[in-house]
Amino acid sequence: MIKINLVREGRAVRGAGAAPAAVSSVIPGAGPNFNNILLLGLIGLALLLSAAYWFINKRTLSNRQEMVAVRKAEAQKLEAIIAEVEAFQRRKDSLQARIDLINQLKQNQKGPVRIMDRISQDLPDLVWLDRMNVAGGTITLNGRGLNPNAIANFVENVKNDPYFEEPELNNVNQASVQPLVYTFDMSFAFTYQPKTPGAEPGAAGATATGTAGAPAAGAGAAR
Repeated sequence: MIKINLVREGRAVRGAGAAPAAVSSVIPGAGPNFNNILLLGLIGLALLLSAAYWFINKRTLSNRQEMVAVRKAEAQKLEAIIAEVEAFQRRKDSLQARIDLINQLKQNQKGPVRIMDRISQDLPDLVWLDRMNVAGGTITLNGRGLNPNAIANFVENVKNDPYFEEPELNNVNQASVQPLVYTFDMSFAFTYQPKTPGAEPGAAGATATGTAGAPAAGAGAAR
């Protein structure tokens, strides 16, 4: 008769089934942990995105700083150019003011010469001047003549002169009998441009009586 020990066989079977679990628990990491791998992957991706964002921002900031430096350099150049232009404009204005002053002085120097020349041409015989004053564009004369007709000729010559305005004869008085001398006062305005376009200097010196041909005596007496 054959006897089988089932208790031993059951223990043996149970012992054989528990061996793989014991082996799995003894060897750590033998099975894949997907949660840890996923977490590590997400952390790595976040670090990569942060590094890329930081790099992009740093490059953008660097470009903007370079642009600001370029714009500042351009602004400094423009400021220097503007300063040079302003200095040139000031020098130009100063030079123009000097030129205007020189021209005015030249004109003022020519004025008395021209006035004397015109009066000497208009002064007829038998008339001479004792005093002449020029102020504010007005000429005031004090003179003498041997007869009223000669004085009237002088007034007519001044009236017809293109550089003189209408004369005003103030007083004609007899100063002496022997010789017979008359004094007169006369005033009129003058201009540097002739009243008649195309008038030539000296054209108004002649009158209908033809007495304006000897200015030397009268011009020598004027002062």
